[in-house]
Amino acid sequence: MPTISAFYGILIRMFFNDHPPPHFHARYGEFEATVDLSTLDVVQGELPRRALNLVQEWATIHREELLEDWRFCRENRAPAKIEPLA
Repeated sequence: MPTISAFYGILIRMFFNDHPPPHFHARYGEFEATVDLSTLDVVQGELPRRALNLVQEWATIHREELLEDWRFCRENRAPAKIEPLA
């Protein structure tokens, strides 16, 4: 599973050829969540509130890049790295 971004101890990853709907995985310490790209809601797992807020802020800024990376992963192509939250 490629890591496409990392910030504040949070890793953002996508699986190759993963199941719809478009989503990404966020990991923070022992916590992991699957985040839907259309709503930015957690659809599986959990993150601490502060980490989730950072992930949602970052995803809002980079939504188009995330959708492009989703397409790349569905095609078994390497996703592009996305700038971390500054």
